[in-house]
Amino acid sequence: MTPGLFDGYLRRLGFARPPRPTVETLFALQRAHVERIPYENLDIQLGRPPGIDPELSARRIAAGRGGYCFHLNGAFALLLEHLGFAVTRHLAGVLVAAERERRDVNGDHLALTVRAGGEEYFVDAGLGDGPYEPLPLRAGTHRQGGFTYELGPLGGDLPGWRYVYEAGPCPVVNVLSAPASIPADFEATHARLSTAPDSGFVRTLALLRRDAHGTDALRGRVLSRTEPSKGTTERVLDTPGEFWAVVGGLFERKLDDLTPVDRTELWGRVCAAHETWLAARR
Repeated sequence: MTPGLFDGYLRRLGFARPPRPTVETLFALQRAHVERIPYENLDIQLGRPPGIDPELSARRIAAGRGGYCFHLNGAFALLLEHLGFAVTRHLAGVLVAAERERRDVNGDHLALTVRAGGEEYFVDAGLGDGPYEPLPLRAGTHRQGGFTYELGPLGGDLPGWRYVYEAGPCPVVNVLSAPASIPADFEATHARLSTAPDSGFVRTLALLRRDAHGTDALRGRVLSRTEPSKGTTERVLDTPGEFWAVVGGLFERKLDDLTPVDRTELWGRVCAAHETWLAARR
């Protein structure tokens, strides 16, 4: 990767020059990443899923795009290594509440651990509603503001870790200890998640971002804000102008790669999915 690409990536995170690889830097980088780089699937919705080669993902981020876990954590790992951090990539699996007792790992998530200042951290910029800052990789309860997370051993026959965030729609992430490689270990899963008709990434448009106080999420036409102290508020975006203002404004996703035809097609998909969702609730 060219130095200019890393410079563009860092500028998007708010860094004018490459910082030193300290614990403080690691924390500042993750905070900036989850605030400024959206978890998003616009290209998947348009039927042109981007590849997950980390250099490609880093180029997309430097150009104003986002992605989901394979793109976000894949690029973030590359940037951290460029800055001098020791990074390990791991196969992981995200579980909804009904699956929370499972101890296997299906490989639908890329997780990171990073060593800094003599300690190892669980680092994840690819969950959308994940931690605002790295978590020390040790068993116990970890609090960040009003948020509470747990880390513990995976148990069963597999060495690894379990990340638990009870307030999230997917409260558990199982992580294997063994190192993994991207794209090789994730390519087949990415192909399924980004193209299969029954995949949530294909069915529903989603954008998410985190800050110190809560999570913003756009799922279809429903924009929500969740804060531990206030709960969740929702509103429906009624017009394309309102929709694109939120995508490009709140979520900071540049729109210069989308033609007028793309925007019309995507708004149509979102509206159709919204009507299906409303019908299911009646």
